[in-house]
Amino acid sequence: MNLVDPRIEEYTERMSSPHDPLLAELSEQTARELGQAGMLTGPVAGRFLELLVWIAQPRRVLEIGTFSGHSALAMAAALPEGGHIDACELDPVRAAFAQGWFDRSPHGSKITLHVGPAAETLASLDGDFDFVFIDADKDGYVSYYEAVVPRLAERGLIVADNTLAGGRVVDGNPAIARFNEHVAADPRTVQVLLSVRDGLTLIRRA
Repeated sequence: MNLVDPRIEEYTERMSSPHDPLLAELSEQTARELGQAGMLTGPVAGRFLELLVWIAQPRRVLEIGTFSGHSALAMAAALPEGGHIDACELDPVRAAFAQGWFDRSPHGSKITLHVGPAAETLASLDGDFDFVFIDADKDGYVSYYEAVVPRLAERGLIVADNTLAGGRVVDGNPAIARFNEHVAADPRTVQVLLSVRDGLTLIRRA
């Protein structure tokens, strides 16, 4: 199911600032070597994440689900001085691929890549987070949300990806619909679901 007319998607991308050359190359290599190119953040959502980080100026960023490294590098480009990203990736093959691109980027030193279950990584990290990007296994979204809300800084922001699930949420897509309903019913937070690409939900403390 196409959420937006492909001509509008093409126009949106064309009218947005162009893809960073390294990220464009990363995207092409992801499709060739890892497949599942649809899991990439993409140029428009990537720029949107970059702008959110530029506006929020977070010192501590947590990424749950790194895949090939596109979103982490997009965010790293806008970090303030001293800002850092802890990126979590379960799959060691994807993690190795992403680390190779981090090593090539002038922003890669701002990212620490943790390989293994995100819940274990989160438990090993101290302190609160200013910005959290969730883009991992959809069945785990509620658990990730519950783990990070208590550790969200006072003016912190959570961004959850794929929250429209290709439009299947209206038919009750189990994992994402459950997550959306869980967040919507939570009095601790305020959220807005945006129809950017496959859906992005922005969440803050109430």
